[in-house]
Amino acid sequence: MNDIRRTILWVIFGFSMVLLWDKWQIHNGHKPTFFPAPPGEVSAAAPAAAKAASDASVPGAAPVASATSALATATPDAAGSATPARGERISVRTDVLALEFDTLGGTLVGSQFLKYGDTADKSKQFVLLDDSKDRVYLAQSGVVAGAVPGNFPTHKTPMAFSGATTLQDGQDSLELRFSSPEVGGISLVKTYTLHRGSYAIGVRHTLSNHLDAAVAPQLYLQLMRDGNKPSGESSFYSTFTGPAVYTEAKKYQKVEFSAIKKKSADYEKQASNGYIAMVQHYFASAWVLPDGVARSISLDHIDMPGAVADCCYRAAMVAPVAAIAPGASASVEATLFVGPQEEKMLEALTPGLELLKDYGWLTILAKPLYWLLDQLHRVIQNWGWSIVALVLLLKIAFYWLNAKAYASMAKMKSVNPKIMEMRERLKDNPQQMQQEMMRIYREEKVNPMGGCFPIMVQIPVFIALYWVLLSTVEMRNAPWMGWIHDLSAPDPYFILPIVMTLTTLLQTALNPAPPDPMQAKMMWFMPLAFSVMFFFFPSGLVVYWITNNILSIAQQWIINTRMGVPPQFNLPKFK
Repeated sequence: MNDIRRTILWVIFGFSMVLLWDKWQIHNGHKPTFFPAPPGEVSAAAPAAAKAASDASVPGAAPVASATSALATATPDAAGSATPARGERISVRTDVLALEFDTLGGTLVGSQFLKYGDTADKSKQFVLLDDSKDRVYLAQSGVVAGAVPGNFPTHKTPMAFSGATTLQDGQDSLELRFSSPEVGGISLVKTYTLHRGSYAIGVRHTLSNHLDAAVAPQLYLQLMRDGNKPSGESSFYSTFTGPAVYTEAKKYQKVEFSAIKKKSADYEKQASNGYIAMVQHYFASAWVLPDGVARSISLDHIDMPGAVADCCYRAAMVAPVAAIAPGASASVEATLFVGPQEEKMLEALTPGLELLKDYGWLTILAKPLYWLLDQLHRVIQNWGWSIVALVLLLKIAFYWLNAKAYASMAKMKSVNPKIMEMRERLKDNPQQMQQEMMRIYREEKVNPMGGCFPIMVQIPVFIALYWVLLSTVEMRNAPWMGWIHDLSAPDPYFILPIVMTLTTLLQTALNPAPPDPMQAKMMWFMPLAFSVMFFFFPSGLVVYWITNNILSIAQQWIINTRMGVPPQFNLPKFK
């Protein structure tokens, strides 16, 4: 029976790994590896989406093509920029942002975060938006025609800048204005409003009609970037990079770059709420329109010869502007977010924006875990010790479940000598061996599966905590103690991974030795193989795992001692 129990556990473990890998693939925008959707579902999605777009009655559906054409006609300059020319660059600085605007279209072409260091070089600020020979990542907007054809101010129209460029001490906001000349009878003024301590930029588009007849143009907002992974990204764990769409109807929809390139992306294309975004590990950008404003949404790939590799992907919204009478003006308010994925800040900006910090399929567990971690940090003021405290609280919360599991293991350990002796004696009679094993378990009141369920209940919680620690931008450059100066980076001296490996092996040694020699070898091989990955994982994750191991060992030791089963180390035998 002990063999059966071990086999069942290994089957459960293996199946759990399959499920986790499949969910990991889906979480990062890839197709499922083991449980793919039926072929008909994928092939049917694109025609259905195309039909929905063509049949849509929301104004702005058609001009998406106009916006695409306007961008597609751009040719890269010598520097690799995705715009046909380069205007004057305006540098703007607040207490948290260093931004660069281009007077060509009043486009935001650069952003640095003054409170977040670069991954490779901590002396430099982290750069998100960029327009250089190595990177294209821009926030653009402009005007396209509605029912009546015409050419209006776009992100390629030269504009005049006015306003201050530095947020002064005692000043709460900064206003920048980019004014276009009259194009097609319409002039556009973009007014950017930056606030102290905020990564959300208010953007007001004011359109003035200089024609003799009313005109109904449409406003487009778009984020464009190359499809390359952010520099410094780990090869040992994967995080999503790409566009995302949020609507009240379909909620948060991530789209892989490859799906856009293949024109197989599935997302909601018409809405009156939500946002579009570009997401990467820890940071994001997003355009947000007010609720109630109808908008068309498009995600597409634009081939830009001469630009950086795999350029460019575009997430765009096109919204109708109410008819503007001759000599009159109309304004459309929008919000441009460019910043870190700080959960509380995102929640305060607009509904659903906090989902940019993506916990995947365990969000329902991860969000309360992050809340608790944040509350602990408010008291402790150190993210490393907050992780230790959180694991301790979880261990206390699951104490009785763990106690049952370890008690069952202790009972199994106490009867293991009898089982081993019986197996040796009846090794030539498997049927009698099973009967005798059941008799021993019944007489000793041992449930071979008693330790499984309590442990399985906790697995989703600790996986959710893994995603919390992997996704929390506050861990970047956050010190713990001694040599650990950045909980989001691997231990530079590999001390924590070595400690983690030793605690894992110690925990394995305290467990009852499987009767089957092959299972015994696997019980030692798996922790070693698992530990290798942690040499390249963020230090915060390793701290969490070490703490969990140490507390588990202590609890197992105490329970075994109380039950009269002295703890002993079952060392491997590989002969």
